[in-house]
Amino acid sequence: MKRWRETAAILERVAGLAGERAALATVVRITGSAYRRPGAKFLIEKDGSTRGGVSGGCLEADVREVGLALLRDGGARLLHYDTGSDDETVWGLGLGCEGAVDVFVQSVGADFARGALQRMRAASAFERAEPFALATVIKGPEGGAVQVLPGVAATGIEERGASTVFVDALHPPPVLCIFGAGDDARPLAALAWEAGFDVTVVDHRRGYLAAERFPPETRLVLRRSSEGAPALGRQHFAVVQTHSLQHDREWLRALLPQPLAYLGLLGPRGRKEELLKQLGTTAEKLFAPVGLDLGAEGPEQVAVSIVAEMLAVRAGRAPGHLRDRRGGIHADE
Repeated sequence: MKRWRETAAILERVAGLAGERAALATVVRITGSAYRRPGAKFLIEKDGSTRGGVSGGCLEADVREVGLALLRDGGARLLHYDTGSDDETVWGLGLGCEGAVDVFVQSVGADFARGALQRMRAASAFERAEPFALATVIKGPEGGAVQVLPGVAATGIEERGASTVFVDALHPPPVLCIFGAGDDARPLAALAWEAGFDVTVVDHRRGYLAAERFPPETRLVLRRSSEGAPALGRQHFAVVQTHSLQHDREWLRALLPQPLAYLGLLGPRGRKEELLKQLGTTAEKLFAPVGLDLGAEGPEQVAVSIVAEMLAVRAGRAPGHLRDRRGGIHADE
């Protein structure tokens, strides 16, 4: 879900280059272990400045040089990096990552960026988020050609006649709605935004919704629990933490019937049981007490436990130690 925001930031930069072109590197295929997934992007400008990334830092220097050469000489390139064992050398670097990465590098300009951005802005409305895909010819007579495809697609490489095409499926980020704008909402909003969520904070106290208290992109909503919750769907995650029994109860009353991806309640188990008793429900889908068992202390650590739990739910994973996991980190269950 980070790719949506990373892609948008890169396209915004390209759209503002005032006629200049830049080199865009995209991970198009991985085998074995890799730090980034297909679709990860790395932008190289003519002055050598960069943003984004295609690895954990081990490939960017070489990709940057390739991008700068491409901007001078034209064309597009499909790069292959085999990051095998420590005694294998890749472009002069012993990486030891036990995997392989294919990276496609192409020249892009403002026209392409503006078209894709227009689609992203239309797709990421709060009420209805729609996915789409960028299909790029990475091998064939029209190498570098890009097409915007509406609707759901799977990220991957497709063979289309004489051309090899990388389909980059872009899904709008999930939305976290935090009900309660107290001080502990601030680290939760900040960490969730950094993790890739769009964030909405709802509170009835105007002073708590001051823009400077939250990340710049946060949507701030002045609303009382008695007014009910806005219509939410499967792309929405919600955490209730008003620190008021009455307000928590009314927000839960409004949220429990909705088809949310996740609903969490801050507070101890006894408080949850009292609220559910008042509401006359068992609410099996409620995550309460909210968060993973990390031994968290203080708002910042609690925020880490909540965001980690939401990421696990979104990925359909049971939280656990990576050292205990069999197979690749990103392999399907």
